[in-house]
Amino acid sequence: MLLGFTMILKYKYAMPQPNYIVGLAHGVLFVFYVVLLIQVSFLHKWSLLKMFWAFLASLIPFGTFYADKVLFREIGM
Repeated sequence: MLLGFTMILKYKYAMPQPNYIVGLAHGVLFVFYVVLLIQVSFLHKWSLLKMFWAFLASLIPFGTFYADKVLFREIGM
């Protein structure tokens, strides 16, 4: 949502700096998510299919919230 707002600033008002900052933060957080996904998958011995679904959820907007509720929760916690 914030990235969409900065896109308006960039193209309508010729202000590219906010878009650069938010885009950089978005990219760094995505890479951090993927690194943590790999670490957690090895720690909890996830199957490749579960790793795939977790990665796919990161590509879909708000998909990680769905994955948290369905994929990452284990019964008995």
